[in-house]
Amino acid sequence: MREAAFAKQNKDKWLRFENLLRSSEDIDPDELTKLYIEVTDHLSYARTFYPESQTLKYLNRLSVLAHQKIYTSKRESRNRFVRFYTHEFPLFFAKYQKQLMFSFLTFVLFAIIGAFSAATDTTFVRLIMGDGYVNMTLENIENGDPMAVYKDMTELNMSLAITINNIRVALFAFVFGIFLGIGTLFMLMRNAVMLGSFQYFFYQHDLLWESARTIWIHGTIEISVIIVAGCAGLVLGNSLLFPGTYTRIQSFVRGAKDGLKILISTIPFFIIAGFLEGFVTRHTEMPDWLAIFIIGGSLALILFYYVIYPIRLKKLHERDHTI
Repeated sequence: MREAAFAKQNKDKWLRFENLLRSSEDIDPDELTKLYIEVTDHLSYARTFYPESQTLKYLNRLSVLAHQKIYTSKRESRNRFVRFYTHEFPLFFAKYQKQLMFSFLTFVLFAIIGAFSAATDTTFVRLIMGDGYVNMTLENIENGDPMAVYKDMTELNMSLAITINNIRVALFAFVFGIFLGIGTLFMLMRNAVMLGSFQYFFYQHDLLWESARTIWIHGTIEISVIIVAGCAGLVLGNSLLFPGTYTRIQSFVRGAKDGLKILISTIPFFIIAGFLEGFVTRHTEMPDWLAIFIIGGSLALILFYYVIYPIRLKKLHERDHTI
């Protein structure tokens, strides 16, 4: 599209946004957010196709003005926290579905490799999990309580310890993205191989269902958000590998900010997973239907928040702003 046609097509929208920003009246946050996202998209387009143009300079000034209006205002909405998780983040995360899918497929692949390795090498599980953990699990199996490991600590202590550990793993998965994403892939591989080999270990002892119904009560959310944290690391890595029209430093800063947003989104879910592992998983006597209900509900929550809702919100946003 020629620059003149691009400017003519979007001129009214830009002027409305500029007038809105310069207005002294209270601004509807929904409208401001939608216009800001759209104008930044136009700015990226202009950087690609109209470098050094007047259109690019105008959109850049408009973007700076909008940023100041949104982020440097002293008046913060009391619902800022709620709004971030219910609207801002899902709409923002819609553009990173490909990275999320890649993180998921990577995890699944290495989980399969872990299970296959355990099936072909009897020493592999000990290599991955450690002799101490394997011997303890074998002892629990002999004692008739294979999932006793989830009962060793008090509910609160286990919940706090697991939550902190999971957040640490997610932080590493994100930060290691600085190594061009390879560090993130390593973290995903490590956790996936561990999971695959661990599940196969129970399969070998005819305890696959017993282990799955127990582990996945908390593991559904825990593993899912580790995959999401892997997505954050890939966003960071991609910003260095594929800077596009930005300088590599500019692209890295943008990637770090976007990845950090994704990482922050996982914290409530890690708290939920820690609570489930500390207070619920230990009740191995619960009926199968209840375990399945918790696992299914957890999976539905994750899929809705990180996949279905962002895509739906993006479509509504695009429909509302179609000229």
